[in-house]
Amino acid sequence: MRRLVRPKPLFLLLLAIVLITLITAGQYLRLFERAWFNMSSLWHPVNEQAIALDQYQVALEAQVIEGLDDDVSALTFDPIRKTLFTVTNKNSELIELSLDGKILRRIALVGFGDSEAVEFISENIYVITDERQQRLIKIHLDDDTRFLDATEAEQISLGVHMSSNKGFEGLAYDSLGKRLFVAKERDPMLIYEVHGFPHHNLEKSYAVHVVNNPKRDAGLFVRDLSSLQYDERSGHLMALSDESRLIIELDINGRPLSTLSLSKGRHGLQKTVPQAEGLAMDDDGNLYVVSEPNLFYVFKKQQP
Repeated sequence: MRRLVRPKPLFLLLLAIVLITLITAGQYLRLFERAWFNMSSLWHPVNEQAIALDQYQVALEAQVIEGLDDDVSALTFDPIRKTLFTVTNKNSELIELSLDGKILRRIALVGFGDSEAVEFISENIYVITDERQQRLIKIHLDDDTRFLDATEAEQISLGVHMSSNKGFEGLAYDSLGKRLFVAKERDPMLIYEVHGFPHHNLEKSYAVHVVNNPKRDAGLFVRDLSSLQYDERSGHLMALSDESRLIIELDINGRPLSTLSLSKGRHGLQKTVPQAEGLAMDDDGNLYVVSEPNLFYVFKKQQP
């Protein structure tokens, strides 16, 4: 009768190393939380107010933004002009795009530093971020504006977690609640709510209040934050993660509701979206994504 062969110590050591590596990688990439969300969503009832990102399919994929060589960062929809705006962070420019990704005009940004995000606030009013100095800069944009000088603009510096080199990467605005959401990329990954900027009522004193929501931030099972989008119809916030290749929808309590994967083979994508940096939604619920250096995507909701 043959005796059972005991596993060799070296094999057990290698097996332990592999298991530890897999567990560490899973925690680093937030794979366990993501897998749990995917499983739990199978038996949870669908939220009637949800944006339902899982029902979106790509309608325009990886279209090159012709005439643009610099890296684009961030995206916002202007419901008055019915156009999109993005910023470049090398040769700083504010660029207006059509809804099919064509350049309509380019506006030079002077003194804006490392501009990483832009957000529509109201007619002709936007906010642009300076990532490294953590500045929020309010700008006024007319149809004939050709350049903007930061020294002439209303601005504030939040000065939070200044020791980290990962600064402000995304903006979203709630016009009803007068809240400006500001995303810190990571280390730590946070979403701030800024109240009182931009200043709307000149008859009232200038007061800025900054808060964050640890519970909501803990529900973000992504590695970083690249862009934000607030949907006033549902009151839900969408967050774009470049490293996790994911768009996640959060309800008003910070609970994840749905996701849109930016990986090859998902939602009709032929290739993975490389380094997604900007997210916007128009009045019809269509989603627009830009990725570095200069690719443009459109996602549209399909009827279930």
